[in-house]
Amino acid sequence: MQFLIITSHPGEYAALLTAVFWTITALAFESASKRIGSLAVNLLRLLLAIVFLGVYSWITRGLFFPTDASLHNWGWLSLSGLIGFVIGDLALFQAFVLIGARVSMLIMSLVPPMTALISWVFLDEKLSLLNFGGMMLILTGIALVILGRSEQDEKSKSWFSVNYAAKGLFFALLGAAGQAIGLVMSKYGMGDYDAFASSQIRVLAGAAGFVLLFFVIKKWSLISNAMHDRPALRILLLGAFFGPFLGVSFSLLAVQNTEAGIASTLMSVTPVLIIAPAVIFFKEKLLVKEVIGAILAVAGVAIFFL
Repeated sequence: MQFLIITSHPGEYAALLTAVFWTITALAFESASKRIGSLAVNLLRLLLAIVFLGVYSWITRGLFFPTDASLHNWGWLSLSGLIGFVIGDLALFQAFVLIGARVSMLIMSLVPPMTALISWVFLDEKLSLLNFGGMMLILTGIALVILGRSEQDEKSKSWFSVNYAAKGLFFALLGAAGQAIGLVMSKYGMGDYDAFASSQIRVLAGAAGFVLLFFVIKKWSLISNAMHDRPALRILLLGAFFGPFLGVSFSLLAVQNTEAGIASTLMSVTPVLIIAPAVIFFKEKLLVKEVIGAILAVAGVAIFFL
């Protein structure tokens, strides 16, 4: 896929494309989750991702599965996949259903500072005052979107109200935490091993986790029903292609071809990119303060990586 990237500033272009891909996949998975449920979407999109990543690895490395990985790779990357995909993504997809992709992805802009905090504690990576300033700006932007005063609260003279379901906000925060922990574990578990094969290990572990979950809760009927919903399957295929496959692949290309801070900052523009399609396709009502909040959150991420 590297030939698709413009030769000048390839990492920067890959990061921007990643943000575009994640915007597409967030909207696609929100739509699919509302039709067939977040549980079915999570398992099916990971199974599709295994195929996409396997074909790519077979073309580039001659191996469909990462059979050359060490026990260290398999152990930590599998744990990362379980936490990131099963816990993190399951929570995020439920948030898509409850509060929508746009607000969910805005809260996901907490992933970079969360990752840095976890790395600070467990990997002894340092944080500066500027880093903490960026975190506060991100939190301010998110608060501006999810907190405000509705017309009903004006009449009741309430100081503020939560404009989105508290349960949905909780799931979005849990999704962000799962992604952050998963990233730190991935960094430790991957080492010098191939990044695409590492992604496939994480996806395999995530898929295994969801299969086990389906056996425990006995919800295989969700998969059966989903297989009969052709519109949902088409949307799911689109989301799986642009998300677990292209999104992850181009994010790795970005990190490989430019500084991680620059790549992370450019990839974090998803909350801004998602505003227009959320309004156009899902008819969401948009307030000026929500646009400002999204911009502040992205600006906070940018400051965080200065």
